[in-house]
Amino acid sequence: MSDNSEQLAEGSLISHLLELRDRLLRAFIAVIVAFIPLAFFANEVFTFVATPLIAQLPKDSSLIATSVISPFMTPFKLAFFVALFVAIPYVLYQIWAFVAPGLYRHEKRFAVPLLVSSIVLFYVGVVFAYFFVFPVMFEFFAATTPKGVRMMTDINSYLDFVLNMFFAFGFAFEIPIAVLLMVWAGITTPDRLSASRPYVIVGCFFVGMILTPPDVLSQCLLAIPMWLLFEAGVAIARVLERRDEANAA
Repeated sequence: MSDNSEQLAEGSLISHLLELRDRLLRAFIAVIVAFIPLAFFANEVFTFVATPLIAQLPKDSSLIATSVISPFMTPFKLAFFVALFVAIPYVLYQIWAFVAPGLYRHEKRFAVPLLVSSIVLFYVGVVFAYFFVFPVMFEFFAATTPKGVRMMTDINSYLDFVLNMFFAFGFAFEIPIAVLLMVWAGITTPDRLSASRPYVIVGCFFVGMILTPPDVLSQCLLAIPMWLLFEAGVAIARVLERRDEANAA
């Protein structure tokens, strides 16, 4: 009897590993499919991403390439990350399809909206960084450039900088989801979160100081939205809590 149960457990483990392999392979293929057309327009994609900085450069300045292969490799590197960005919904769907069979019905009911919301909020964070943060930040940097110094940024350094900023703002905008998950899991309550507001505000500015360039403006551009998103998460959690109490009554 024990031998049969061990064989069943081993067979179940192998089937799960095979399914995981298939899901990961599909996610990888989705990224490659998105990357192929983007590779043909890699230079145009890089120009679009670099526009916020180029618009603030002095007339006699431009982006530069300090490595021989940078003009070729940097746009392709960006094209890959954009392909990953485009394919993220499908990649997360594959993860969801692998995890979903092990969830209860009420867990699925909450998980799907949270998954969709997390994707949308990540995109919103990236768009916010590109259209609102970058123009203000680069204008500030250009205006504070010391006299006699020509602002000429290496394209690879610029790409690393904007990718870090995109991920920082993308994940920062996930705060409402994190708040809801903590409340849903019973780790905390909306009242406790409200009581810890002063510590959260200090934490937001600390994170902004760590993830953004060392200037107060960039720090505030990340910290203030993080705090407001925390407040939004608490408000949503409070509404859901009251609704559950009303349904239970």
